[in-house]
Amino acid sequence: MTAADSAAEQRIVVVGGGMAGHRVAQQLVAHGARRVLLLAEEEYAPYNRVLLAEVLAGRYSPDIAALTALPPQVERRQARAVRIDRAECRVLCDDGAVVDYDRLVLATGSNPVLPPLRGLFDDALTGSERHELPAGVFAFRTMADCADIDGYLPGVRQAVVVGGGLLGVSAARALAARGIQVVLAHQGEHLMERHLDEEAAEMLRAHLAELGVEVHTECRVRSVLTEDRRVTGVELADGFRLDAELLITAAGVRPRAGLAQAAGLDVRRGIVVDDHLRTGDPRIHALGDCAEHRGVVYGLAGPALAQADRLARILTGHDTPYQGSRLLTRLTLTGPDSAPLDLAAFGETAPAGPGDRVVRLADASRGTYRKVIVRRDEQGGDRLVGGVLLGDLDTVGDLAGTWEGDEALSAHPLHLLTTQSTTTGGPSR
Repeated sequence: MTAADSAAEQRIVVVGGGMAGHRVAQQLVAHGARRVLLLAEEEYAPYNRVLLAEVLAGRYSPDIAALTALPPQVERRQARAVRIDRAECRVLCDDGAVVDYDRLVLATGSNPVLPPLRGLFDDALTGSERHELPAGVFAFRTMADCADIDGYLPGVRQAVVVGGGLLGVSAARALAARGIQVVLAHQGEHLMERHLDEEAAEMLRAHLAELGVEVHTECRVRSVLTEDRRVTGVELADGFRLDAELLITAAGVRPRAGLAQAAGLDVRRGIVVDDHLRTGDPRIHALGDCAEHRGVVYGLAGPALAQADRLARILTGHDTPYQGSRLLTRLTLTGPDSAPLDLAAFGETAPAGPGDRVVRLADASRGTYRKVIVRRDEQGGDRLVGGVLLGDLDTVGDLAGTWEGDEALSAHPLHLLTTQSTTTGGPSR
């Protein structure tokens, strides 16, 4: 029996039915695995989380965001894993089921971070990752969140979104598309500071204003105002109060690593894995938002899918280590009365040393902005190490391809910004 045949007969249990868990189960079967069980906690069919804002905005139905069906070789069971028995190689579930495994894959994802606001945690459940929030307060991370927010929207006129990162911006413009007055409160100096520089963020702010979103940066919300445990507004650090019947928190996410930690696995920011996406227990692997590889927790859909593809090959006898992912973030903002605004960011978006060059091309009349960071390598050639683009993204495909290929540039960097793309870059968030 070959190594691949032996691997195909292993019982592989995947904990987590999100994008990463769904993808690794699909790819395991594609590479010959015959005994795959997927434990999915969410009641919803698997979906593309990149499209959640479109669902909230009412542009897509949940069915449009659904992922392709799993192959029949995968057994999908709705259950929550509550304990891992490493000595017996089994998983205990909340419905009482006990599942044996030869290899276990943890794709438990992440939880939204709830900011420490006064009035938010009064009824917190001690020792739990879940909280009883005041009526009208929601996180924005899952299809269940979308459904809960949608069910609460009738009668809502004003909303506050806390957090101006990718999720916060997406939630704000989705609510604006539903005709709600939205205030976006962001504690940082400019929007999406992890991805955009100040000039690009200012263009994004102007576009959100066109959609009807009022943006406040360097603005800290300190309290949630409620009446009978129903949100009525927020209080800012300077004492100013904003009325709101709806509050969405988008203050980041935290890997769901409690299951792994309780099993004695190494957890830092996430579940620590090596280049085979393997934990300290050789029978247990982790990937996606819950995993930490070489000190990095990606928290984006693109790297999670890349890890799933690689792990499927590893578990079916193809020794192809995972070396890490390069990050391309892309977002399209649309509104009923304005042209869409595309933005993309990849690699390093600011110079890191005196030898780095910044090449910019901006057109205020067309609302476009393109910037790339170029670095001189040891051989004297120029390499593209990152960039930020807003507006017309005709060039994003070729720029991303040049960056991912990590090859010396054959022409002046300005040529990259003025040449129309022959390919397109997909979303990764």
